[in-house]
This record gives sequence, structure tokens and C-alpha cells, in this order.
Amino acid sequence: MLTQLLLLDIETVPQFQAFAGMDPGRQSLFSDKISKTVPEDMDPAEMYRRKAGIFAEFGKIICISTAFFYEDDNNRLSLRIKSFSGDDEVQILRDFTELCERMYRHNKQFQFGGHNIREFDIPFICRRMLINRLRLPECLRLHDKKPWEVKMFDTFSWWKFGDHKHYVSLHLLASVLGIPTSKTDMDGSMVQDVYYKDRDLARIVNYCERDVVVAANVILRFLDRPLLME
Repeated sequence: MLTQLLLLDIETVPQFQAFAGMDPGRQSLFSDKISKTVPEDMDPAEMYRRKAGIFAEFGKIICISTAFFYEDDNNRLSLRIKSFSGDDEVQILRDFTELCERMYRHNKQFQFGGHNIREFDIPFICRRMLINRLRLPECLRLHDKKPWEVKMFDTFSWWKFGDHKHYVSLHLLASVLGIPTSKTDMDGSMVQDVYYKDRDLARIVNYCERDVVVAANVILRFLDRPLLME
């Protein structure tokens, strides 16, 4: 099963650096989007800074890191990593689609793997593809499928064990399982500033790739397999 997995993690940011960068119509739509979940006196500009990157309607993808397991020449389980990143979201999505289609042609039973990909990464990718008028590959045409027909190895879902109220971050899950974490010089809350202020995309890609490695090790721990070494 491990060699049928395509592991992934995405990094997203708001489409504009600040709330003021949107036209009034979009500003109104954003305010309406968050009106049901934030206090009435909350400043829309501050909420845009905090939340826009996690909404597909107002965010964009700047990095998709992928990985798959394979056996090296010494029959040891290894991980091969490939990232798609940049300012051109359309090109990122096209490159990712090409990889997915190659995987699908090779093995129609392949599954996506990662942490919370069922509720965030995969839906975000699909929505951004439609917004950018890109064709969904067969493996991402999930809108008319029943939940049990969508096969993913989601470590977030596994850890719930049927408890739908439970939330756990990848960082916490790795910590309690004794797995080295990806949170070193930055965390998810810093991605927006590193992208717009520091202009350091390479740092974001490195962070995203480390998240994929952590998710891979969580999967191995779930299956009682030895962890990957550096």
C-alpha cells in the first residue's frame, strides 16, 4: 500500500498582501464570508490577514510538495520528494495535475496521503483549479462521489478513531508519537509574511517539504514500520 501513496502538503497565502488590495466588491464578499464566524466588531482588514489564506475563494497556492515511497538499492524504504512552487498558481496546478495523471495511468488505485488533506488540501486544490478554469483530472473528480468511495490515507482522520469533534495538528501528533517535527525556524502562521515581506519562497518550500516527511513518518508509525532517517 505504501508505494501506492502520493503524499502531499500545500502552502497557501491571501491573493493580495492586504485587504485594501481588493476592490470594494470583493471586500464586501469577504466580510460576508466571515460574518457568521467572527465577532461583529472585528476589523475586516485584520481578519483578512489572519484568515484569507485558508479560504480558496480568497487565497492562492504558492507551493505543493509531493512525495512517494520507494525501495532503494539496499531494499530500504525511502522517500522521493518533488515540489511545485512560485508566484504563478496556474502553472503550479498544471504541473501537479501532470504528476497526478502519470500516477493514475501507472496505478488507478493510487491514493493521496497526508495530514488533514481530506478536509483542506485536496478541496482547496480542486476549488483553485475550477477558479482558474483548469480541468480536474480523473483522480480529483470527487464532487459526485460518496465519502467511502474517496480513498485517502489521511493521518488526521485516522487519529480521530471515529471522534469527529477531535482536532490535532501535525506538529502535536508527531510530538506525541515521538517523531521529529518539521516546526523549526517557522510555522504555518509565518508563511504569509515570509512570502509577501521576506520574499523567501525557498524557505517556504523547505518548510512544506519537511511537513510531507513528517506526515510520511506518521504513516509509518501507524503501520508499525521503522521511521525514515534524514
